[in-house]
Amino acid sequence: MSKIIYTHTDEAPLLATYSFLPIVSAYAAKAGVDVETRDISLAGRIIAQFPERLTAEQRQPDALAELGELAHDPSANIIKLPNVSASLPQLKAAVAELRSLGYDLPDVPESVKTDAEKDARERYGRVMGSAVNPVLRQGNSDRRAPASVKNYAKAHPHRMGAWSPESKTAVATMGHDDFFSNEKSLVMAADDTLRIEHVAADGTVTVLKESLPVLAGEVVDGTFIDGAALDAFLLESIERAKAEGVLFSVHLKATMMKVSDPIIFGHVVRAFFKPVFEKYGQDLAAAGLSANDGLGGIFAGLASLPNGTEIRAAFDAALADGPKMAMVNSDKGITNLHVPSDVIVDASMPAMIRIGGHMWGPEGEEADTLAVIPDSSYAGIYQTVIDDCRANGALDPATMGSVPNVGLMAQAAEEYGSHDKTFEISADGTVRIVNGAGDVVMEHAVSVGDVWRACQTKDAPIRDWIKLAVTRARASATPAVFWLNSRREHDANLIQKIEQYLPEHDTEGLEILVMDPAEATAYSLARIRKGLDTISVTGNVLRDYNTDLFPILEVGTSAKMLSIVPLMNGGGLFETGAGGSAPKHVQQLVEEDYLRWDSLGEFFALAASFEHLATSEGNARAQVLADTLDRATGTFLAEDRSPGRKLGTIDNRGSHFYLALYWARELATQSDDAELAATFKPLAEALTTGEQAIVEELLAVQGKPAEIGGYYRPDDAKATAVMRPSKTFNEALASL
Repeated sequence: MSKIIYTHTDEAPLLATYSFLPIVSAYAAKAGVDVETRDISLAGRIIAQFPERLTAEQRQPDALAELGELAHDPSANIIKLPNVSASLPQLKAAVAELRSLGYDLPDVPESVKTDAEKDARERYGRVMGSAVNPVLRQGNSDRRAPASVKNYAKAHPHRMGAWSPESKTAVATMGHDDFFSNEKSLVMAADDTLRIEHVAADGTVTVLKESLPVLAGEVVDGTFIDGAALDAFLLESIERAKAEGVLFSVHLKATMMKVSDPIIFGHVVRAFFKPVFEKYGQDLAAAGLSANDGLGGIFAGLASLPNGTEIRAAFDAALADGPKMAMVNSDKGITNLHVPSDVIVDASMPAMIRIGGHMWGPEGEEADTLAVIPDSSYAGIYQTVIDDCRANGALDPATMGSVPNVGLMAQAAEEYGSHDKTFEISADGTVRIVNGAGDVVMEHAVSVGDVWRACQTKDAPIRDWIKLAVTRARASATPAVFWLNSRREHDANLIQKIEQYLPEHDTEGLEILVMDPAEATAYSLARIRKGLDTISVTGNVLRDYNTDLFPILEVGTSAKMLSIVPLMNGGGLFETGAGGSAPKHVQQLVEEDYLRWDSLGEFFALAASFEHLATSEGNARAQVLADTLDRATGTFLAEDRSPGRKLGTIDNRGSHFYLALYWARELATQSDDAELAATFKPLAEALTTGEQAIVEELLAVQGKPAEIGGYYRPDDAKATAVMRPSKTFNEALASL
């Protein structure tokens, strides 16, 4: 029997799974396809780390490790939904919830003083940040807007905010003394085992990472951001925002860059509230309240301090005295600096650009914004888009072209910041990388407070990435542009590899270009304004940025993208879109029993998964499921069955019903498999005649609170009851 692994993840995608997976399983079974789940949610990953502390009923296997092994198997067929890439506050919240449910988990250590605390920190470190993606992504990324989504966006263009030529919105970035300017890169001549160490000014050597295995041809990079220069830049940016009368905002990625960016976020908090930390910093530190966790964590802990009221008043005074702050939720007083994971650069910057270069101010007003992106590696792409919109006006979804992406990510390529090779420097000195022979192959002079980090990119994924770029350019007859900056050492090494490996492929008649990211942005914008497509071929971090930036402008969301990862050993990983809006959707469900999450990405991933089974295993019925699901999705879009924007319209559950209805109709009338058609005919008839009753049952539950039993660990029975409220639909599906 063919098999699909469907991942059990977090937040809105998880809630949608309770509704959609029963449909998938029922339909797939008729094609001889078994759908299994694996729990890679944040809660599941935490539980798997501490089996010895839990009861037999509470324990669960390490599903992520299992899927990591499966990703190397040619038979792999995995549908991966968005998961929480946990920041420290999210990790703490998940642990607290699990402990309230009876799981005997240790505290998340703030500092390490004992072996037990060291052990706990190491285990929790394995589930923080982008812990899932490097394990599963054993192939490079092919991500694009399906034709049906693109056509729908053109026919029903989403709202775009107007841009004023006088807009003051801009990006502020360091441009010196940052990760970009300090980067060094080398290509390994042979297999080796490297060591990372810190040599203090007094000669004391501290090993930061004992063993770093590398392969011949692998690209190894190291860099750092200067803490003192960062602080000076932030103070200048705060004064600039105040002087220009624009909102102040910071845009980082404290989830993927789980070590470096929370530290940088803490620098921003301390800079904005400099007088407060100068006066009360020791009191806050003594209470375990860290700027790295944001204002939300600090404010929540002030009640335990004898002078907590006084400190809160000082924060409020500093907030009033500084530039107006961009808000996450102005109604609730949640600022841009409350939680490090609230404002994620790849989602927040496109959203700002889409509404005319505005963010929301403290009174709920839209306003021009100074977007602070400290590291200058990719800040220029956003400034280029801002400049283009200021000069030419907002992009038009009804006419604009597309920018699909081929992303280098296999085998943890370019996983800057989300691993154990990032360190906050505690003493002046030198960080150096030493090879197996004891030779220093890279070094940086560093100071207290600097953040140093390294990353690796293996040669085989680079070769596969180049091959995939050529394949996509050929298949779509579209120019492919490698977004690489020859002035950056890592990119210069990749350019050399492109020059080495590109001649291995037939590129006759293809337009294959290499451009600096800012130049590539301008080139792509000029083309999409003419309705033309351009493939962006990028490294891993920029892949993350581009696959939000352009889809949010083109089709209104990155959740509707087709994301295929051809695994290097022959299997398939099918990703379902981004989950940046997932927390807000959960909040709305709990308050109003209404889930706005759009599962369109799941529909596309499922069709691609069935098609892969048909090709790899010769399962003809899987191909029938793929073809009919594609046609059903087209009808779904044409009939506008995505979740509505307000109560009284169909939400995620209603959209699943309509997908099931259209899919059953397609299966019942297709001519490729008469037996399958006969199997689905009664279901298609039942869903057609029951449509009004089903919709009424789905709408009837809206408008009151919903109980799901937990945020990070919902109760299965409660969540199922909430997400499957239509008795008529459930019975019809069960009859299949």
